[in-house]
Amino acid sequence: MSMKELLEIAAREKLTEFSGLKKQDLIFRILKERTRLSGLMFGEGTLEILPDGFGFLRSPDYHYLPCPDDIYVSPSQIRRFGLRTGSTVAGQIRPPKENERYFALLRVEAVNGQDPNLLTAKVFFDDLTPLHPKERLRLADNAVHLSTRVVDLIAPIGLGQRGLIVSPPRAGKTILLQQMADAVCRNHPDAYVIMLLIDERPEEVTDM
Repeated sequence: MSMKELLEIAAREKLTEFSGLKKQDLIFRILKERTRLSGLMFGEGTLEILPDGFGFLRSPDYHYLPCPDDIYVSPSQIRRFGLRTGSTVAGQIRPPKENERYFALLRVEAVNGQDPNLLTAKVFFDDLTPLHPKERLRLADNAVHLSTRVVDLIAPIGLGQRGLIVSPPRAGKTILLQQMADAVCRNHPDAYVIMLLIDERPEEVTDM
């Protein structure tokens, strides 16, 4: 929304002393006045918890950076619902009181699109039990491709395991990936193989 449109809205809302305000401050004044008239207002954002224990709901419109439109989240709400940095929180908010700069979250309505009362029973990701690969992927499918046989001997791979290939340019990384994918398709027909080639030549994509 342009500054001209915001000024027209401010005049229509009968705001006073808004001519010298910056764009963010003008938006803040308009939202505050609308909240005062309607009594209720809802907000949503991505939570960032600060070292002091409280947090703010950041907006994707400002690339999740601090701005006057941020919504304050109290430490008690963070502890009650087990909120963590990165959670998408939505709920009822109130306008700032005297000597306050930000809107404040009154009631948490949803966390990541779910009922916040159900999140207290969830286990944090760091506390989950890891599941290690139990089934080995056999990559040696024929005597022609020795590279897959070398991978089987030196760095065997299990189903569900992550790997990283590090090598200088034009050393055959893409060819090795192609051979590994072909071997998985032949030796494990029940496996799903998904390949994503980013910034590759069309010839290499066609060969895949």
